[in-house]
Amino acid sequence: MPETTNKPATPLVRAAIAARCPRCETGPLFDGWVSFAPRCRACGLDLESFNVGDGPAAFLILIVGALVTALALMVQLGANPPFWVHILLWVPLTTALVILCLRLSKAGLLILEYRNKAREGRLAGPDKKP
Repeated sequence: MPETTNKPATPLVRAAIAARCPRCETGPLFDGWVSFAPRCRACGLDLESFNVGDGPAAFLILIVGALVTALALMVQLGANPPFWVHILLWVPLTTALVILCLRLSKAGLLILEYRNKAREGRLAGPDKKP
């Protein structure tokens, strides 16, 4: 029986940071900053068949929003700065976190879809087993 030389999958966080194809781990996932390439340049995996949808953006709204709100409250209660200081602090921080984390979360979700063979849901017909 021939031995398989499949290397173990790269840990998810490291794979998402690298933003490489989930199959060959060579070709880039993205064409632009957050837009996926149509297919992997190295192995030809069809990246358009994956649908990450609005999941990454929804999670970021909740996570980044809660984090920035908590930090703003701590600064307000601790130092009581004028309103313009909050604008200078939180608008750029929120923008940077969303942009950086959106790329990571989109890559992570696509990699998870590939690894778990997630596909669009289908209903089995009456004569088929689910």
